Amino acid sequence: MRIDAITLFPQMFDAVTRFGITGRAHERGLWALACWNPRDFATDAYRSVDDRPYGGGPGLVMLAQPLAAAIAAARAAGPAGRPVIALSPQGRPLADARVRELAGLSGAILVAGRYEAIDQRLLDRHVDEEVAVGDFVVSGGELPAMMLIDAVVRQLPGAMNDARSPACDSFADGLLDCPHYTRPEVFEETPVPEVLLSGHHANIARWRRQQSLRATLLRRPDLIGRARAEGLLDAEDQRFLAGLLAEMEKKP
Repeated sequence: MRIDAITLFPQMFDAVTRFGITGRAHERGLWALACWNPRDFATDAYRSVDDRPYGGGPGLVMLAQPLAAAIAAARAAGPAGRPVIALSPQGRPLADARVRELAGLSGAILVAGRYEAIDQRLLDRHVDEEVAVGDFVVSGGELPAMMLIDAVVRQLPGAMNDARSPACDSFADGLLDCPHYTRPEVFEETPVPEVLLSGHHANIARWRRQQSLRATLLRRPDLIGRARAEGLLDAEDQRFLAGLLAEMEKKP
């Protein structure tokens, strides 16, 4: 996989090539990164990449021309057919399903904007999709782009030391993950749930599934509705959820 990042701050992306799971995967040759600075494609003596917005208002707008040239260079340097994705709070929320789709591609070109905005004509003509990592605004697209890279790379075969790990993550089966525990067996007078010490694999699997359902119902009930609609809940899941809802209704 090859990922190209269009960014005014290429050095920021050292974090994903040097550290953690993405760093190890990079060392193993599972993915490659190239960064393109729009300033290198500016046409004036000042290497300008921004200007004041038409119609007035605060902030500056990134110029379309340097970004378009950088995207063209990235397209030419890597595999054909990769999507161009702009990181933007106006984009579609990044979900696990899209992450897994991207992990199956040859890569992507990520546009990390800065300033108030990017010229809309660049987005309309040269970007395939806009993606948001949450309902909040940060100073630039670099951190969201690195979050997307991390999410995608950890799905690549060989990226994780245990191949089962991605399948156990939150959202992998449409639900949040269950609670996890490690040593010591008792911490601040609170013991590890007894079932996890039983060695009974079927009971442990059932407990983890039920705890996952409980956490999802309490924290992200919207995911329960989606899981039902997609047929991800079996009859035992439905009975457990019905019991939880009955308990919740009894509580004041």
